[in-house]
Amino acid sequence: MAAERDIDDLPRNAANYTALTPLWFLERAALAHPARASVVHGAVRYTWADTYRRCRRLASALARRSVAHGSTVAVIAPNIPAIYEAHFGVPMAGAVVNCVNIRLNAPTVAFLLEHSSAEVVMVDQEFFSLAEDSLRIIADQKKCSFKKPLVIVIGDHTCDPSALQDALRTGAIEYEKFLETGDPEFAWKPPQDEWKSIALGYTSGTTSSPKGVVLHHRGAYLMSLSGALVWKMNDGAVYLWTLPMFHCNGWCYTWTLAAICGTSICLRQVTAKAIFSAIANQGVTHFCGAPVVLNTIINAPPVDTILPLPRVVDVMTAGAAPPPSVLAAMSKLGFRVSHTYGLSETYGPSTVCAWKPEWDILPDDERARLQSRQGIRYVGLEGLDVVDPKSMAPVPADGSTLGEIVMRGNAVMKGYLKNPKANAEAFENGWFHSGDLGVRHPDGYIEVKDRAKDIIISGGENISSLEVEKAVYMHPAVLEASVVARADEQWGESPCAFVTLKDGVDSSDEAAMAANVIKFCRERLPGYWVPKSVVFGPLPKTATGKIKKHELRAKAKELGPVRKSRM
Repeated sequence: MAAERDIDDLPRNAANYTALTPLWFLERAALAHPARASVVHGAVRYTWADTYRRCRRLASALARRSVAHGSTVAVIAPNIPAIYEAHFGVPMAGAVVNCVNIRLNAPTVAFLLEHSSAEVVMVDQEFFSLAEDSLRIIADQKKCSFKKPLVIVIGDHTCDPSALQDALRTGAIEYEKFLETGDPEFAWKPPQDEWKSIALGYTSGTTSSPKGVVLHHRGAYLMSLSGALVWKMNDGAVYLWTLPMFHCNGWCYTWTLAAICGTSICLRQVTAKAIFSAIANQGVTHFCGAPVVLNTIINAPPVDTILPLPRVVDVMTAGAAPPPSVLAAMSKLGFRVSHTYGLSETYGPSTVCAWKPEWDILPDDERARLQSRQGIRYVGLEGLDVVDPKSMAPVPADGSTLGEIVMRGNAVMKGYLKNPKANAEAFENGWFHSGDLGVRHPDGYIEVKDRAKDIIISGGENISSLEVEKAVYMHPAVLEASVVARADEQWGESPCAFVTLKDGVDSSDEAAMAANVIKFCRERLPGYWVPKSVVFGPLPKTATGKIKKHELRAKAKELGPVRKSRM
């Protein structure tokens, strides 16, 4: 193909071109608002000048230990200042930050540390034993060839100090002592190539073989700014960290907050009481969370709430399709919810259900229904479509024809680490294949209907588990619900609903309650969509609030098939 022509032959040079990276945001924040609070964690309060110095110290201390380009630094920590600092300090040294899900077990963490070739492990004191157990597994596997990474333990004043002392006795370096070995004026250098990796994250752990998602500086820069634009975040926003920073790098808001010179309020443990307290006492304006977090808020006992809210609080939700009933309840409490959708492979959220002014006059239920869709692409994502997975032809915008959701552009990962087969499948035909099934509505907005593997096929007809879940969630006694396929002697498969009831609901007669839920759904769904079986109890979840459907599918399998009626 012939090269594209231009009106000139002017070259790039050092004056007019530089690689994009979000690291510059921190330098600017420290210059613009050196005394403004950057990170707050209990009694600990840092300014942007403090955070910039601390991140440069971290970069310098790593560089002095030969951690640089081609190195990976693993971070095992909840939402505390050190994991925020790692998002800047590690790449300032030229290395790649890998934030590890703290709820994984030791064998899985061992796999991640070994697969990523982590040279440094930064670990919060509470999770030090997890790191030690994981490294022991690797050592047992590699025997004499094992080279233990540098282990840095992060102390936290809100935790029992004995755990920190135990960790230090093993020879680990304390994080603050490690920072003291670094230069606060360290002359860090941005990447020469914006395609250089900035972060590595592993898929959620809901499958048996997590894949390493590699992200580049360019994508992190663009999605950090996109996140502020689609959410209309202003300079100085106060952001509450309910979303784990280890999940998709906090949906890139780790870097966004530096760009807008905002303030991070760290939350080590997420509870409704802590969320309402932070809103009332720390001026919180924004927070993110999966629908499970929203559910916790709307079902909080009055003693844990502070209502009415002192201001409108913006909430971004993603991770699973929020039921319209949850969105409507949040709105009534005074929260302004933005619904987004994305994957680890797209830097977190990459589509948004952009609000239209004409929706303001609609009834509450209709507004919530429209808002529960996944919407349109982010500013930083160039391509989004719903296609026939075989022909790659776009499906009709009729709101009913199923296709696979695909993306392309700067907001798509570099690829999976050391996994060429998975990369070939993910990028087939020049698009990133999400594995999610959805529809496109006449207004152009997309809506996720299911994961391809979660579609229930009953009597040859497709049933969207998400649509069934929406109906179950509407039941006044239901706190949480998830629907999976269960073998059915007559229909092949039928919906099986796993349900957690609200506190205070009489669950002594589960058979009667199950019949009540089924009757409720029958009044709202096509007959073959109605769950044939209902199972009560807590739902298994990942650290980010996603329900582990693979575990529920296994439980449904253990139940055996729904018997064919002998009547």
